[in-house]
Amino acid sequence: MRARHIAHIHLLADVGEERYEQVLELLGGLTPYVQAFPPDAAQLDLTSALRYFDKSPYEVAQMARMRVAALYGIETSAGLARNPMLAAMAAAASPPGRTTRIPGDQEAVDTWLGPMPVITLPGVGRATAATLGSYGLHTIGQVAGVPAVTLQRILGAAPARLLAERVRGNDPRPVTPQAPAAHLTADRVLDRDCLDPTHHHRAVLGLAEELGRRLRTGTQVAGRLALTLRYADRSATTRTRTLPEPTAHSPLLAATALGILASLGLQRARVRGYALTADRLLPTAAATRQLSLDPADTRARAAEAASDRARHRFGPTAVSPATLAAGGE
Repeated sequence: MRARHIAHIHLLADVGEERYEQVLELLGGLTPYVQAFPPDAAQLDLTSALRYFDKSPYEVAQMARMRVAALYGIETSAGLARNPMLAAMAAAASPPGRTTRIPGDQEAVDTWLGPMPVITLPGVGRATAATLGSYGLHTIGQVAGVPAVTLQRILGAAPARLLAERVRGNDPRPVTPQAPAAHLTADRVLDRDCLDPTHHHRAVLGLAEELGRRLRTGTQVAGRLALTLRYADRSATTRTRTLPEPTAHSPLLAATALGILASLGLQRARVRGYALTADRLLPTAAATRQLSLDPADTRARAAEAASDRARHRFGPTAVSPATLAAGGE
């Protein structure tokens, strides 16, 4: 069986429900296998992401932590191991700002678990720990050395079997992804006020491109877009527009988003941030698309698919629209 690589990330801050959802969405950009542990933790199965990023499990886990810190200013600790139980225990043992890695071989797992108090194992409560303690079994290593029949006499058959697996560091449970998001949001916050209409245009185009990539990666389409602009005086304007058809095609998303931008008539508005939200999401297979006889549309979709393949192989910045590249985005 292929080795698994599970990361457990603990957010060292009271982030609130909305920001927590944003962090989960961010982590979903690394791997589709993200399980929420509200209010301040998440588990990621990194196994399928290693080939995509061409990095080690530790490097991908560090990438996840750095992204959370860079975008949201949230410090984290993390654990990395061969299954969810060990990853969670490693995260609990990690000091702030650090990642604790438990190697996958059994000898390393036994060495790491052995000296730990038995109550640190998930599912071992105070009553069970007290019962084991009355027999002189205080550490995980001590319990691991007890014959199975002895454990059964102490705890009963079913609890003894489960404990015997856990003291060996075994946990077959999968990382269960959260339900598909009800919406996707891409945003950009500026360091200073912006009055330049050209910059507004390029910023919104960039957000539409990002949403298109994320929708296609998640095999989803959007039925509606909402554009929010935040101004220097902390006020904001939001406008919503229904798409002509559910789509993940970046040019259609961009045309709609730029249409919303044009309708705002900004003129001399001092903009500090942009957010573009796609909602009314559907699985791609459940959506219908109006057939087009325009060969330009066919070529555009073929080019988009080729660009997605290039990004999958070489990274998300491998291909970008010329309008964005020309300005150094």
